Amino acid sequence: MKFRLDKKYLHWGITGFLVLASAILFYYFVFHTAKIFDIIKSVFNVCMPIIYGLILAYLLTPICSFFERKLLLPLYKAFHLDTEKLKTRKRIRTLAILLTMFLTLYLLYIFFSIVMKEVVASIQSIILQSSIYVSNLERLMENILSSNKTIEKMATDLINTYSGELNNWLNDSVLPRINVIIKEVSLSVLGVAKGLWNLIIGLIISIYVLASKETFTGQAKKFAYAVFSEENANGIISDFRYANKTFGSYISGKIIDSIIIGILCFILMKIFKLPYDILVSVIVGVTNVIPFFGPFLGGIPSALLILMVDPISGVKFIILILVLQQFDGNVLGPKILGDSTGLSSFWVIFSITIFGAYFGILGMAIGVPVFALIYAGIKRKLNNTLRSKGLATNTKEYMYLDKIEEKKMIQLTEEKRKDARKSNNPSSFSKSMSKLYQKMKKTDETQEEDKNK
Repeated sequence: MKFRLDKKYLHWGITGFLVLASAILFYYFVFHTAKIFDIIKSVFNVCMPIIYGLILAYLLTPICSFFERKLLLPLYKAFHLDTEKLKTRKRIRTLAILLTMFLTLYLLYIFFSIVMKEVVASIQSIILQSSIYVSNLERLMENILSSNKTIEKMATDLINTYSGELNNWLNDSVLPRINVIIKEVSLSVLGVAKGLWNLIIGLIISIYVLASKETFTGQAKKFAYAVFSEENANGIISDFRYANKTFGSYISGKIIDSIIIGILCFILMKIFKLPYDILVSVIVGVTNVIPFFGPFLGGIPSALLILMVDPISGVKFIILILVLQQFDGNVLGPKILGDSTGLSSFWVIFSITIFGAYFGILGMAIGVPVFALIYAGIKRKLNNTLRSKGLATNTKEYMYLDKIEEKKMIQLTEEKRKDARKSNNPSSFSKSMSKLYQKMKKTDETQEEDKNK
C-alpha cells in the first residue's frame, strides 16, 4: 500500500509547531529578558569592528565620491584616457580611496597633535590651579552674599540643612565604594583602548566597503527582489534611498555646522582674550552636534570653568555663547541643514528625550534623524491607507472636522460638479447628487434606528 501525504494535515502540523515555538520564545523573552539582552550585547561587541567599518565607509563615501567624480575623472578625460574601461575605473576608485584615507588621517593627526595637545595642557593647568580657582569662587560668593542679606540667610539655611546629609553620603556611600570606582575607571580606560583597536580594524574594513560599494548595493537589491514582491521591493528600495538622503544630509550637515561653530567660538574667544579658548571651543563644537540640548551641555560647564578663573570673563563668555547660538539657530543651521528631517520642534525635543534616555549622548546625537525615518515610514503608510479609502491626506483637512460624512459629501459634490462641467450635462450632476443625498439620508436614518434600539 502506497503512503500518501495529505498536505492539509502537513500545513496544520507546521502551523501548530510554529505557534508552539512562538509561545516558547515569547515565554523565554518575558522571563529571561536580561539573558537575551546579554546575548545581543555580546553579538554587538563581536561585530563592533564591522559596525565601525560600515559607519566610517558611510561617512567617507561623500569625500571618496568627490575625489572620484570631481577630480580624477575630469583629470583622466583631460589626458584623453578611456574612463569606460573596467581597469581604468578600478584605478580611479583606488586613487580616490587613497586620497580619502590620506585626508582623513592627516586631519586626525592635526587634531590630535595640535588641538588635543592644547586641550591636555589646559586640563593639566586646571588641575594644578584648582585651589586658586576655588578661592576665587569663594570670594565671588562672599561678595554676592555680603551685598544681599536675604540671599545670605537662604544660603546659610540650605548649608545647615544639607551639610549633615552630604557628610553622611560621603562617608556611607562614596568612601566604601572607592574601590569599585577605581575598578570602573580602569575598565573605562581598557574600554577606550579596545574602542581604538576596533576603530583601526573598522578603518581597514571601510576601505574594502568603499572599493566594492556598488557590488554591495547590487547584492542588497537582488536580495530584496528575490524575497519580496516587486511592488514591496520597490517600496523598500525607495525607503532606503529616503533614509540615506535624510540621515546622510543631516549627519554631514550637523558635523559641518558644529565645526564652524567651534571655529567661530575660538576666534571670538581670542578676540575677547578669554581663558582656555581651545578647550572651551572643542567642548562647544562637540556638544553642538546634539540638537536643542547641545548648547546647554557645552555652554554651562564652560561658563562655570571661566567664572572660576575670572568672573568678568565668565560674564563675557555667557553673552558670547548666547549670541553664537542665536546665530547658529537662526542663520547658520537653517542654511546648512535646511528642513532635512521634516520634523516640528515638538518631535525634535521628543526624539532627543526618548533616544537620550535609552542610548545616552549617542542617542541624543542620532535620535533626530532616526526618529525622522520612523516618522516618515508611519506617515507614508497612513497616507497610502487614506488614499485607498478616498480620503484627503492633508492634516489641515482634519483639524476642524466633525464628521467624515460631511467632508466626503463636500468632496464628492465638487468631483461630481467637475465631471458634469466636463461632460456639459447638468442633469447627470443633479441625478448623481440626488442619489448621493438619498444614500446619505438612509445612512443617517439607520444610525438613528440603531441609537433608539
